[in-house]
Amino acid sequence: MGGTVTTRGARAVLLGGLIDDAALFPPASLGLDEALAEDARIRRAPESWLVGRFVCPASRLVDLGDADVRVTVVLDDPAALLDDPRVEAVEVPPGVPADVAVPVEEVYVERSIGELGWLDDVARLGRRAKVRCGGGVVPAADELAAFVARCRERGVPFKATAGLHHPVTEPGRHGFLNLLAAAVFGDEEAALRETDASAFTLDDERFGWRGRESGPDELARVRRELFVAFGSCSVAEPVEDLRALDLL
Repeated sequence: MGGTVTTRGARAVLLGGLIDDAALFPPASLGLDEALAEDARIRRAPESWLVGRFVCPASRLVDLGDADVRVTVVLDDPAALLDDPRVEAVEVPPGVPADVAVPVEEVYVERSIGELGWLDDVARLGRRAKVRCGGGVVPAADELAAFVARCRERGVPFKATAGLHHPVTEPGRHGFLNLLAAAVFGDEEAALRETDASAFTLDDERFGWRGRESGPDELARVRRELFVAFGSCSVAEPVEDLRALDLL
């Protein structure tokens, strides 16, 4: 995960490498040179330990040149996926077969969460899931809660994307602290509906939500086995909000 944090306390475990840099994607939609420059700036900053991989469409992978980045590829064009050592994970969008052959083991399959039978196929394939939390459609709290619960039941790790720039749920958007609480504590729908930022606590000892607490070992397990990361076209916004809540 890198950066300036050297301990393995609860804060570092819960938030370390949580945010994949998706600046190439809407609503930011930066040009490639600008996105790479911003990514490099972030990784020199004190908050670099929160940032995971750089998200790039397969069709743009050839344009990365010699950029020193760890990459998650969105498989918009399977034929364009290069055998590039920087590629650590692949995201499979709707319309591309879940069992598509790729040169890495870490594969996230995205499908509709209106029905969740596809997660059984993902589990059978030994792959992972990807859930869209905003953008054109914001899923209802009960739909997202059902997704998290099914992933837990099937042992399917997931990542999230879209609409998670802010830590806490507000009308019309989900919060990434809410999603973390849903993954860590269960009671998924209540956690996702939480709108009181003061209900969440986080320090080097534990992450808490409404009297429930979890320490580094359990948080590490959840980050490894359930909620792995989320993509955001802005890293600055979640960092600024966490600071405003005095959680960094």
